[in-house]
Amino acid sequence: MHQLSISFIEILKQRIVLLLLWLVLFPLAASAQSKAPRTEAESQIIEAYRKVNRSVVNVVTENQSYDIFGRMPQEGSGSGVIIDRDNALVITNNHVIRAASKVSVILADGKSYGVQVVGSDGGSDLALLKIVNPPEDLVAAELGDSSVLEVGQRVLAIGNPFGLHRTLTTGIVSSLGRAIRSEDGRLIEDIIQTDAAINPGNSGGPLLDTAGRVIGLNTAILSRTGESAGIGFAVPINQVRRAIPQLKQFGRVLRPKIGVVVVDSEYGPLLLHVNPGSPAEKAGLSGARQTARRGPFVSQYVDLSAADFVLAVNGKRVRTREEVIDELEDADADSEIEVFVRRGLDRTRARKVKVKPVLD
Repeated sequence: MHQLSISFIEILKQRIVLLLLWLVLFPLAASAQSKAPRTEAESQIIEAYRKVNRSVVNVVTENQSYDIFGRMPQEGSGSGVIIDRDNALVITNNHVIRAASKVSVILADGKSYGVQVVGSDGGSDLALLKIVNPPEDLVAAELGDSSVLEVGQRVLAIGNPFGLHRTLTTGIVSSLGRAIRSEDGRLIEDIIQTDAAINPGNSGGPLLDTAGRVIGLNTAILSRTGESAGIGFAVPINQVRRAIPQLKQFGRVLRPKIGVVVVDSEYGPLLLHVNPGSPAEKAGLSGARQTARRGPFVSQYVDLSAADFVLAVNGKRVRTREEVIDELEDADADSEIEVFVRRGLDRTRARKVKVKPVLD
């Protein structure tokens, strides 16, 4: 009996030891199993998100509309990215804040802050915001270089699709050098195309490389449903860099102007009107709209034989009004613009005219 008691105690001790070992080792094993091994590519994406996600803000807008019951406030939502910590500056799309009566941003900590609109430009679809009374722990994103992008390169998009804050999607650069029309009709060139999922609410958020550097600003999607169809567009960060100083100084982006009104005609783009005293008038360009005076009476009429038809701008053939405007606005404001025109319908009256533009 005594021997049996000793054996029982030994077995009990062994089981207690096993139980203690299980209690110690099981959490470690479970922890090891819960965190699967990361590939190098996954680790890059995780690190890039950690680096940038606190720089992404939710841009909340309020518009005033009216119905038979009176004023009805309507809210909108988009994204933005902090680009200057010291001055609390946020870049976003112009169409996100356009026509808003009130704009605020929600930071990564969930707190809302009012903003001032420093500048906005429909032609480039950019807007610069300044956070009012910002916290001291703002985190600004690092800006990259969009000129070195390659098709096939992996990219990341962070934004607030459908109000889901700081959502990450991944994809590749699908194409470079695309062109899209902004809401004011201007052609935005050198656009980045990506298949990273971009949905309503992503507008204004950053497109990143795998090092967590901003290489574009997500702007638009090509979709029949209004939701991601795998074709998204982003304004290259190098264009954003060029626009920021003008948004700060002038509140908009200034572009080269020569002082003409261009219209489409069956014979090609036509100068309908040349502003008096403009660079175009000083260079000898003439519009179709002419003025006639008879005593005290002044009348206007259209004379195609007196008008200049635009054939090329800086050596590039143009066939429509939009192409003329795009080439003029993309020209170097510090250099003369060479305009190849034909006076009237006579093909023998073609000539090159150099015009020094002004910024407006």
